[in-house]
Amino acid sequence: MKVSIITVCFNSENTIVDTISSVQQQSYHDIEYIIVDGGSTDKTLQLIDKSDYRPHHFISEPDRGIYDAMNKGLALASGDIIGILNSDDFYIDSDVVFDVVEVFKSNTNIDLLLGNVDFISTQNVDKVIREYSSFKFSPWKMRFGFMPAHPGAFIKKSAYEQVGNYKLGYKIAADFDIFVRLLLVNDLCYTKINKTIVRMRLGGISTSGFRSYLVTSNEVLRSLKENNIYSNIVMVLMRLPIKLLQSFLSRVGTKK
Repeated sequence: MKVSIITVCFNSENTIVDTISSVQQQSYHDIEYIIVDGGSTDKTLQLIDKSDYRPHHFISEPDRGIYDAMNKGLALASGDIIGILNSDDFYIDSDVVFDVVEVFKSNTNIDLLLGNVDFISTQNVDKVIREYSSFKFSPWKMRFGFMPAHPGAFIKKSAYEQVGNYKLGYKIAADFDIFVRLLLVNDLCYTKINKTIVRMRLGGISTSGFRSYLVTSNEVLRSLKENNIYSNIVMVLMRLPIKLLQSFLSRVGTKK
């Protein structure tokens, strides 16, 4: 099975090398690597050019945001399975793609696979700040604003063709919206693995504090309404205290 990996970036000179290296080091070799740059003005383009691992497709031009860049990558992707690895992220080990393909080979009916993500410190990539488990996810939880970890998801190209691209009208929650269309509207088949796939640096567009939480909440509710899935603002806002409680219980359990 051919796997397309899409990296979108903009002024990512501090992290792009780690991202590219983690793809280069994969033990699975039938990989099509796509980099979509938004017209970086720092050293990002130089670092990509100097890398000894060349992307199969490379674009550098202004875009309408991260989801527009992802859609450009999807248009270029020819793999059976597609993963999106942003420029702040990297695969946790060299066997990630191999393990993902083995799951798809063993479960020929699935359209997407969901894995876990570790949020890490920008100063110390070995320091895990928070674990984001897709293994605990169920589609009904999306009514409350919960979603699987987008960087830990691998989705068949045929599934993208069925549900369409990322919607550009969302600032933060277009990935939530596409999961709504995949799992709630079209009821596509998925499986989960209790394995960390990606390490993701804190501070990105979806992890930048309370303001982004409010924007995300409004966009989550909008997506659910647009897709005729019942929810309300109280249900969506409940996810923050639930996450805080889960984090507290996790820390208590670790101390024990």
